[in-house]
Amino acid sequence: MSPGRACGAIQSRGSGSRALPRRAAVPADRTPGTIPAARDRRRRHPRPHDSRSRSGAGAGALRGRRGARDRGPDPHAARGYRECPRRVRQRRGRDYHGEPRIARAHPQAADLPADGILLARSCAGERPLLSPETGLAGHERHPDGRRRGACPPRCPRSGAAPARARKLPARGARRWRRCRHGRGRAAGADARLPRCRRDQRLAARRRAAVTRIYISAGEPSADAHAAAVATALRRRLGGGLELEALGGPSLERAGVRVLDRMEAYSVVGFVEALAKIPAHYRLLNRIKKSFSEKRYDLVILVDYPGYHLRAAAAAAAAGIPVLYYIAPQMWAWGPKRVRKLAPVNRLAVILPFEEAFFRERGVAATFVGHPLKDRPAPPPRAEARRLLGLDPARQTLGLFPGSRAQEVRRHWAIFREAAGRVAAARPDVQIIAAGAAASGAVYPDPGPIRVHQGDPLLVFAASDAGICKSGTTTLEAAIADVPMVITYRVHPISSYIAFRLIRVPWVGLVNLVAGYEVAPEFLQRRATPGALADGVLPLLDVDHPTTQRQREGLRLVRDRLGAPGAADRVADLAAELIR
Repeated sequence: MSPGRACGAIQSRGSGSRALPRRAAVPADRTPGTIPAARDRRRRHPRPHDSRSRSGAGAGALRGRRGARDRGPDPHAARGYRECPRRVRQRRGRDYHGEPRIARAHPQAADLPADGILLARSCAGERPLLSPETGLAGHERHPDGRRRGACPPRCPRSGAAPARARKLPARGARRWRRCRHGRGRAAGADARLPRCRRDQRLAARRRAAVTRIYISAGEPSADAHAAAVATALRRRLGGGLELEALGGPSLERAGVRVLDRMEAYSVVGFVEALAKIPAHYRLLNRIKKSFSEKRYDLVILVDYPGYHLRAAAAAAAAGIPVLYYIAPQMWAWGPKRVRKLAPVNRLAVILPFEEAFFRERGVAATFVGHPLKDRPAPPPRAEARRLLGLDPARQTLGLFPGSRAQEVRRHWAIFREAAGRVAAARPDVQIIAAGAAASGAVYPDPGPIRVHQGDPLLVFAASDAGICKSGTTTLEAAIADVPMVITYRVHPISSYIAFRLIRVPWVGLVNLVAGYEVAPEFLQRRATPGALADGVLPLLDVDHPTTQRQREGLRLVRDRLGAPGAADRVADLAAELIR
């Protein structure tokens, strides 16, 4: 723009007024209006990086030096404002294609009305010119009532601050400001908060509204114990409780939202676990993400140490308290591995000797009693046999090959052949097996064996003696007062590793709790049909000394397992960690 020449003007049109010609003179008693000084949008001073030649003294101030052609006087050099060039797009962010021009008031402004303002003519596709009544910042209010266009000064450093507050923003400034505040932000009242503060606020609202607990149970027995804890938590904490889990049908019946099914991960043995490693790591990565997002107020892990020790470390790294229920049997295969329980805040143990073992090694352990004591009392033996469709007057042998499909696959053939030998020696004995169809187990060629697919409690109640796989099944038999023989078979390599890690004299839990061999154990190569049949036949005779001696040991085991209420005591520990 050349000095002394105007591009156009905006003229006020009030009621009864008429438009003045383009070059009409301004009355002598009116003085030309001035234009607020241009300020950088962020630092409120003229931009110093414009290297183009400028007319007037103000141009030299912008680029840091003045050329020969810029040495002429400019009466309005101290007051200029920045105007975007025509049809020049700006890049997103802070990098621009071109520098804007500097528009100024010139002597010819005296020929224009005092209520007019010098601006470049609007071209097609550009922002239209505004009337002086509405102001340079646009209309005062949006039709929905919100203010727009006005930009209050950050710090009024001079008297020109109110004038700068309503200046016309450079092209793209509004869009840049919107992108800057809106990029990667959530909509709503918290949209302009930094992400970390917004996440903290949302987490605080969530905690105030609801308590969220994650329960993880990777095998059928742990699923049943976790379901009892979930029910106790609802009684203890009342409403506003959300429970999510890795689990199975028992947790679902307890009203817990099961995110991952345990059947896809449950496994026993070292070699057998190799095929499940990728699935476990995928699950662990998903859980780590949930923990890092602070979705839960507490994590409860039930048994299943191979996976849960890693999950406990992930929860502790995210700052979530961890309650471990049913401790890993480190007293049997790895006392030095107790340090892996460091991320656990509280350890709820179910065997009486475990509390002292873990406390001596620095773990906050509490004996809560065994959850099997919380089960309802079984019906009388004759009534249980009637419910199962058996003859109430005949003696009954119970088979308990396991609750996992993998265990049943390894044990069923041996159990079936041993039961056949018992039936040949005692034709009056009826045989029933506790099935686990929910885990996908199959029982081929059962012959005279009745397979009960349902609650194994009835099978325990109906049995005079049993063949049991090692583990929790032996404690269930002890509570039901069923004499037994104990057996277990795994892959030969798993057995080789296990026998070099185990530091206890027995595998059966009844023997460990009692402190001596209450029930005989037949493991790996010793687990033959003949050995199992020979061991269980005397137990079918109520008056046999072997039977009486074993029942005395089972009575001792029942006493040492503690009083009922284990799930309620676990819920109390959970409530303490949440507070």
